[in-house]
Amino acid sequence: MHRLLNILAQFKEYGVVTLLIIISLVLLSNNDNKQIRAIRSYTVGFIGVVQDVLSVIPNVIELKRENAVLRQLAVNLSDEVNRLRDARLENLRLRATLGLKEQSRFKLVAADVIGKSLHLLRNTMTVNVGERDGIEIDMPIISESGLVGKVIATSPKYAVGQLMLNKDFRASAKVQRSRVDGIIVWDGGDYVKLKNVAKTLETKEGDVVVTSEYSSVFPRDIKIGIITQITEKPGSLFKEITIKPSVDFAALEQVFIILAVQDSERIALEKKVLATY
Repeated sequence: MHRLLNILAQFKEYGVVTLLIIISLVLLSNNDNKQIRAIRSYTVGFIGVVQDVLSVIPNVIELKRENAVLRQLAVNLSDEVNRLRDARLENLRLRATLGLKEQSRFKLVAADVIGKSLHLLRNTMTVNVGERDGIEIDMPIISESGLVGKVIATSPKYAVGQLMLNKDFRASAKVQRSRVDGIIVWDGGDYVKLKNVAKTLETKEGDVVVTSEYSSVFPRDIKIGIITQITEKPGSLFKEITIKPSVDFAALEQVFIILAVQDSERIALEKKVLATY
């Protein structure tokens, strides 16, 4: 009790002011004088305005909170859309891949590209299959779009492939429509060339070029690309034919390796004949 009295003594001024305000409000509310009524009216109006202003503050805070929630929701939806887009692309790739496996006349081993170079003179790729999967040197590498290259090195679990965009790459090819033969070479850039095609032979832009049956490495009729330009240089017996590869090497992620064993008898015979010249 003594402590309570001490506290009241310390705050007696505030208590007196509070009491006087309460008495004043009671008197004002009971007084029906015209001026008092006007003061009451203005006071009520002022209190209403203050309440309206103060009511906006919680709304602003609530709007900020809702905005943060909506922004988070937008981020989540964007992430979901990206994942669905990737899943759709993966589904399309797998469907194309399965279509290739169903239609292929070869025994294939699927592989993921785990390393790749596209800006060198001797561009290569590394895949996650190797000798344990039956992979050997010189086996052709293809995708659902067409010819990619060939295997040039193997280990038990990995293999390195020589891309078509490699200065040492060669493949026998032919124009699908006119059956004109030539050799595929690469001398830089994104396109390859069809060499050793005489000016008198029929070719035109838009023709499809495929591998020919003359190759000891690549099976016939694997798509290489489309002729985009034909140039005839004065004094030359041959055309310069530019081909856009059907494979997008920059976006290449999955490939197939054809488990084709070379005909050793044919290779030995051809080498023997060439050695006599």
